[in-house]
Amino acid sequence: MTVAEASRNELWVCHLGVVPYRTAIAVQELISASRRAEELPDTLLLLEHPPLYTRGRRSGAEDLPFPEAFYRAKGIDVLATDRGGRLTYHGPGQLVGYPIMRIADVDRFLRTIEDAIVVALAGAGVAARSRHDEGIDYTGVWVQERKIASIGLHVSRGISTHGFAVNVENDLEPFSWVIACGLPDVSMTSLARESSDGCARAPERSLACFRRRVAHSFCGAHGRRQRLVSPRRLGIDGLLAQAAARTSPASADLQREPLPA
Repeated sequence: MTVAEASRNELWVCHLGVVPYRTAIAVQELISASRRAEELPDTLLLLEHPPLYTRGRRSGAEDLPFPEAFYRAKGIDVLATDRGGRLTYHGPGQLVGYPIMRIADVDRFLRTIEDAIVVALAGAGVAARSRHDEGIDYTGVWVQERKIASIGLHVSRGISTHGFAVNVENDLEPFSWVIACGLPDVSMTSLARESSDGCARAPERSLACFRRRVAHSFCGAHGRRQRLVSPRRLGIDGLLAQAAARTSPASADLQREPLPA
């Protein structure tokens, strides 16, 4: 099957575990270059990040009420990115998805991402919705008036990078130290917090289970078959190995899942 045929029928999905943010940027750059050259088909990376805030293209100084030293003292880095949107938080227990895909309509792509996350949450027993019609700052997925998923994209020469982040079982307190998503009164929530039966740690609501739900619903929303691939198949195993070698013992406990072979 050619790459063009694969992209019409399949969406490659790769589970990466916990990946430092700068490494994830390098991984996306490598895959997006291969996608642009038609060397790889459309691909979805699913992963987690160590704690950090990322600033989107529309972020302003007001999004960080405290000096950056305050956040770094809490072990949270602050990085600028080229994605859309405002400031958000990433940390272990949050599912991050980076779809590296050839797209023609950005707005339609955003709505498809929202729809896929809504379907995955419904499968986990949480009723969610899109609020995009209320304005650009409301892009993402919401449970009533509480935000559970953020979306920020970058599109270059028709190829998307960056993507979405769904709060599954991560610590929500770091959101309270910033103006998340440019909304001063936003209330962030998670799959664990929204568990209707009080069983937040039920296996069907774990990050590993929800990750599978998202992969399935994302592929379904795009009308593709899911094909699980390894980092080696994508040509990114070397970058991940270098990052693992730099990981200090203090942060090694974040690697709750081994990287795929």
